[in-house]
Amino acid sequence: MNTENHNTEYKRIWKDEYLKWVCGFANAQGGKIYIGIDDDMSDIGVTHLHQLLEDIPNKIVTMLGIVPSVSHIERDGKDIIEIDIEQSNIPISYKGTFYMRSGATNQELRGLALQQFLMKKFGRSWEDMPCYGATIDDIDPEAIRYFLKKGIKEKRMSPDAENSTPEEVISNLGLMEDGVPCNGAILLFGKHPQRRFVTSAFKIGRFGSTNFDLLSQEIVDGNLIQMPERVMRVLGEKYLIRPIHYEGLQRIEPLELPEEALREIICNSIVHRDHQGTWTQMSVYSDHIRLWNEGKLPDDLSVEKLMGKHTSQPRNPKMAEAFYRAGFIEAWGRGIEKIVNGFKTDGLTPPTFSVEQGGVTVHIPREKFVAINMGGTTDINQFKGSGSTDTKSDQKPNQTEPKPNQNRTKTEQKNRIVELITANPTITRAELSKELNLHESSVQRRLDALVKEERIRHIGPTNGGTWEVIDQ
Repeated sequence: MNTENHNTEYKRIWKDEYLKWVCGFANAQGGKIYIGIDDDMSDIGVTHLHQLLEDIPNKIVTMLGIVPSVSHIERDGKDIIEIDIEQSNIPISYKGTFYMRSGATNQELRGLALQQFLMKKFGRSWEDMPCYGATIDDIDPEAIRYFLKKGIKEKRMSPDAENSTPEEVISNLGLMEDGVPCNGAILLFGKHPQRRFVTSAFKIGRFGSTNFDLLSQEIVDGNLIQMPERVMRVLGEKYLIRPIHYEGLQRIEPLELPEEALREIICNSIVHRDHQGTWTQMSVYSDHIRLWNEGKLPDDLSVEKLMGKHTSQPRNPKMAEAFYRAGFIEAWGRGIEKIVNGFKTDGLTPPTFSVEQGGVTVHIPREKFVAINMGGTTDINQFKGSGSTDTKSDQKPNQTEPKPNQNRTKTEQKNRIVELITANPTITRAELSKELNLHESSVQRRLDALVKEERIRHIGPTNGGTWEVIDQ
């Protein structure tokens, strides 16, 4: 016999409290309990064998409503009782409490874990539960048209689908019940999904040298079907760089990371997350990006298996189907392969995946950004997005394009920003850019530096609010 594991338990003697363990096995994948064997695998044997062979199955049937196989086996002359419990198709409780076998432990299910367990046992998922109070008027027709246009373009939908109504689209995805849009429909196509599901937005933060050094942040909200495009746009404009090079006379500005692979990462984080949990969070550092979304991997899928060929097991299968039909993700568990190949094709180190804090983390190296800064590039105004330097190999220093506002030092520029904020606390980045004759990304870096130096602070939402000058 093996040591205790997810489907085996050893007990020296029988106690009625072990009905909890029987309940846990029935709610999980089934298992066996051996009575008369100590934890160190030594054979103790049982007394009153025949009485136990009668009492144990009767108590299990009476208290749990299931019929196990209880039998007598003999080991080294000792009488051992084997209780074989099959997996139950319906939830089993012991005195009103539900238990679940997890690893070598028996866990009591509560709160969200209990809710998810019950829905799974009844063949339901959170995404296809009716969103009570919602109507078809809460669905954005523009989001529906966007979805259909993408699907037809990818040839994953028939051209005839172009004229489908919102009701038809949602019903075909299995996300409407008795005329009520389900949770997944509101998230995918809702006009204002965050009014009902606050944490369905996507958080992006730019950090300095430590996890506590938050320089700026962005919250991307709205429906999920258009969220990947919005997230990619924000990253390209504010957080990532576009190193410039030339092919002949053509100026090329690719993103520092392979865009298709990055989009696949973002789409997977959105569609596979546990939407009853907290926000998807992307932390951008100078040398890497950390993307975390809540939701554990399925019990039989480890990170190692995730990196190889594996069966697709989406947490939200109907929402995943919508993303697949729109051409945003791959089916058959090929998403990770696509991501890794995308980075390798660009000569970059592929991302790594890990399970932590009840969710999945993707660690994405920023090798191009690091390489540029190690090469001596400290003022990165000439990059697109968060800044860059023209990387044309045969360009000499005196051929560099003139920098905007080059007659002012960074210190003078920051001092001028403080003066402008003092005069107008609601001044926008675009207005500062015009006043200083600086690119908006350069203005943002000056603002970030001033915040870090504790000379100014921002009050209110990222898009809006006011600036305040801190007395020195």
